[in-house]
Amino acid sequence: MTSVADYLVLCSGESERQVRAIAEHIDQVLSAQRLPPLSIEGTSTAQWILMDFGDVVAHIFRADIREHYGLERLWSDAKRVRLPAIPASVPAAPAPLVKKRSGRARS
Repeated sequence: MTSVADYLVLCSGESERQVRAIAEHIDQVLSAQRLPPLSIEGTSTAQWILMDFGDVVAHIFRADIREHYGLERLWSDAKRVRLPAIPASVPAAPAPLVKKRSGRARS
């Protein structure tokens, strides 16, 4: 028996790099909370990445691909839930370590 996700998340980026970055961030945040995806598809081209978390399925599109396929039309009868903006106090991913340069000038 195939189960259907309770929630569908649709989002998009302007380029393959943005799409990949969005998917990587979702994976990092949820995996850190011990909620790794059951499967991920589409990372090789990053035009449309699907992340299956069981009850939640995330579709991350390149903007033009999202417009072309129009999944919103297929799910038009589904209840839409707006997510609140993330407060500024929520820490982002840890900043990379930066080696501080010495004050000496090069010769």
